[in-house]
Amino acid sequence: MWKRLFTLEPDPAASRPDPAARAVQASLPLVSRAEASANPEPAVWRGLLRRRVLVVLACLGFWVAVIEARLVNLQVVQAADYRDQANRQQNAVFTTLGIRGDIVDRNGRQLAYSVEDRALNADPTLIEDVPATLTAICGVIQCDRKERETLKWRFEQKRQYASIRPARQLSPAEVDRVLALDLPGIYATPESVRYYPQTTLAAQLVGFVGQGDDATVTGRAGLESQFDDEIRGEDGRLVVLHDASQRRLKTLTVQAPTPGATVELTIDSQLQYIAERELERGVRENRAVAGTAIALDPMTGDILALANYPTFNPNAPDRVTSELWKNRAVQDIYEPGSTFKIVTAAAALEEGVLRPSDLIDVTGGLLRVPGRRRPIYDDHQYGVLTFEDVIVKSSNVGAAKAGLRIGAERFSRYVRRFGFGQQIMPHFPGESAGLVHTGADLTDVTLSSMAMGYEVGVTPIQMVSAAASIANGGTLMEPHLIKAFVRDGVREEVGPKAIRRTVTRETADTITAIMEEVVARGTATAAKMDRYRVAGKTGTAKKAIPGGYSETDRVASFVGFVPSRQPRFAILVVVDTPRAGTVYGGSVAAPVFKRIAEGALRYAGVAPTVNPEPPLLIRRAALATRPAGPAVVPTALQTIADGALPDVRGLAAREAMRVLAAAGVTVQPTGSGTVVDQSPAPGTPLADVRAVDLTLRRGTPPGSGGGR
Repeated sequence: MWKRLFTLEPDPAASRPDPAARAVQASLPLVSRAEASANPEPAVWRGLLRRRVLVVLACLGFWVAVIEARLVNLQVVQAADYRDQANRQQNAVFTTLGIRGDIVDRNGRQLAYSVEDRALNADPTLIEDVPATLTAICGVIQCDRKERETLKWRFEQKRQYASIRPARQLSPAEVDRVLALDLPGIYATPESVRYYPQTTLAAQLVGFVGQGDDATVTGRAGLESQFDDEIRGEDGRLVVLHDASQRRLKTLTVQAPTPGATVELTIDSQLQYIAERELERGVRENRAVAGTAIALDPMTGDILALANYPTFNPNAPDRVTSELWKNRAVQDIYEPGSTFKIVTAAAALEEGVLRPSDLIDVTGGLLRVPGRRRPIYDDHQYGVLTFEDVIVKSSNVGAAKAGLRIGAERFSRYVRRFGFGQQIMPHFPGESAGLVHTGADLTDVTLSSMAMGYEVGVTPIQMVSAAASIANGGTLMEPHLIKAFVRDGVREEVGPKAIRRTVTRETADTITAIMEEVVARGTATAAKMDRYRVAGKTGTAKKAIPGGYSETDRVASFVGFVPSRQPRFAILVVVDTPRAGTVYGGSVAAPVFKRIAEGALRYAGVAPTVNPEPPLLIRRAALATRPAGPAVVPTALQTIADGALPDVRGLAAREAMRVLAAAGVTVQPTGSGTVVDQSPAPGTPLADVRAVDLTLRRGTPPGSGGGR
């Protein structure tokens, strides 16, 4: 068939003539018959040509169909895959991390900031010879065996991205030398590097950042972790163009990274330094395990210093155990011991159960409570004490008897009112609520223990906030660390916030007087200062161990405020497990409190309250003529010479609170910003004023409020 199809030989059946035609052909000459056989009939020739054309067209059609199918597969079905492959070969897209915002103290001093540097990275899919590449790189940056094995594993994964070293661990010269080797797949990218210029200062508070294998930088502890979304900023994108030999041609910034918000803290770096210095000294002198110190403004709740020891350098956090990263001031709970007797005294006085002069028989320093396995002891054997002296001399027996008189329901209410058993501090991760017995758990046995500071777990920040509420006249202020956020030049201030009233002004004044006696003639004489009156309370508690309490390990503490009648600082010192001989709060923690308070008062320029120089008194009429503008009221300038309530309208919240504190009144602010109204009205006799309600509003210029 194929022979007939592709040759001129006619089909025998088609070319067979009929009998008549054969007769005619036979009669022709021989030459004519030969010519006829060489030139077939036209119909036969045309059929042959048609068949050939059809075969050729069928082959061409099949060929075209195959090519079209292949093109459809390449340009439609697999188009995305090939496009991505081409982009990977020619363009490398990288994420450039957003620039983290600064963390600064209340005076603008930097505690954390970011700078631009370069990190070494790799695209393992482009690395041709892994061993040779490793040898070349490690010859420059000096890899140890472990790092070399890690890099080898990363390169062999053949993923598009692998980190070689972050910018923090490289010098600019090392980066330049590696890039000069012109190794395929090895490149440098911009990286924002975090630095902590004050090193260990406020380390547990500020925290630190960490970098994973995917180059993502995130906060790992402290405020860096809590406000990571605000601080981190927006990431950018970078495109690197390569030629066919994978040589870098050009780097294009598709989207520039944007900076995050700057966080202004209430911390004062100088006060933080003083607190950390004296705390470290106290821990070392007493051969203690650890310590915590907190200083805050009792009028606003601003935390001015928050120190922990031991500490660490956040520039190299992995060189220490993670235990040192923890902020003990808000995360650890401890049994406060006798410092908690402030709460017992507040409940007894506020409820009228006891008066300072009421007598309590402390039964020679021993009390047996039905159901309690061991009796309650005093370190000294007293007979009959006034309730004031129960607190001054820190009698456990007297406090337990007072607690039983108060009763479980009322005592539990005051414990909660002072902020124990709940989270009271915003803006910090991992804050503990403490441990407080309530309801059916608060039996006489538990109540007698809680009244003297046992069987209750508190955090240091809760304890100092409770003392601060006594200092400011009976208002529990929310302790806070954030003063303001600054985003794109817009400042968002975080103002003070009053949580609730704990006790009346009269009760707060009475407790303050008792705490002054604790320092003057009680267990805290080591906290006494020559030129300032101090109010405080000592605490010494045995540490809980499985099955009971340790007979050797103690937690020594002291909490107080200074100056006692015009308080600027409420300070708590907690020393964990002192082992240098003495273990009591009065001899271990009180001296640390004194040194911190002395440094803070000098730094703040607070005028002495014991034998002070006569202050300069300016009457209201003189202050009324002051020009409009930012109001600054020095401590010595008071408008109370005539015994009237000062006019604080138009002042910033903190300045208004300081002026009113100097006048001896309690402040209850509402809102934040500038004072636009106050109640009672200015000029009200101070003798008739217990508390002042302030209405605050943002954006109100000083001098524009109050109808002046």
